[in-house]
Amino acid sequence: MATNPLSNLDKYEVLLASNSPRRRQLLADLGVTFRSVALSDIDESYPSDTPALDVAIVVARKKAEAYSSLISSNQLIITADTVVICDGIVLGKPADIADACRMLRMLSGKTHHVVTGVTVSTASRTEAFKAVTEVDFAQLTDDEIRFYVDNYRPLDKAGAYGIQEWIGCAGISGIRGSFYNVMGLPLHRLYTTLATF
Repeated sequence: MATNPLSNLDKYEVLLASNSPRRRQLLADLGVTFRSVALSDIDESYPSDTPALDVAIVVARKKAEAYSSLISSNQLIITADTVVICDGIVLGKPADIADACRMLRMLSGKTHHVVTGVTVSTASRTEAFKAVTEVDFAQLTDDEIRFYVDNYRPLDKAGAYGIQEWIGCAGISGIRGSFYNVMGLPLHRLYTTLATF
C-alpha cells in the first residue's frame, strides 16, 4: 500500500488556526490529519497604505505571530486569510445582510480577484505565500442576490459569497486560477509547501 505523500508531516501535530468549516474540509480533503484551534482576539487590522493584493498575506502573518509563542517544537500551524478585491477595494466579511447585498451588487457583472494569504509555521521555520484567482461574475438581478443572501450564509465569507454554493453555480461565468483558493485555501500551493517540512 502506498504511503501518504505528506507522511513527512507525521512528525508534527498539525494545527489549523481557523474556525472556517470550508478550510477544515479542504485540509481534510488534502489528506492531512489536523486539529482546529482558534484564538478569539487576534488583531486582523492592517496599515491603510497596504496594497490591496498584500492585505491577505499581511493578516495571515499577523495570525501566525499571534500563535508563535504558543506552539511547541512538535507542532506545525497553518494560518490563512482571504479577501475579495473589486475595483481596488478590499472586501472582507459583510457586517450584515444589507452589506452582503451591497457587496454582491458591486461584484455583479465584473471581474474581481480573490487573494488568500497562507503561513505554515513550526517553532523554527515559517513559510508564507499568497495566491490570486480572477473570478468573473455575470450580471446578477436584485432577486438573485436576495435569493442567495436569504437562503445561504454570506456573512461568514469574504465578499459575501461562497463559490461552492448556489451563487457560484448560477452567477460565476469563469475563473482563472485555483478554485480552492476562492473557497479559502489554495490547495496545490499549500500541498507543495507542506511537502517541504
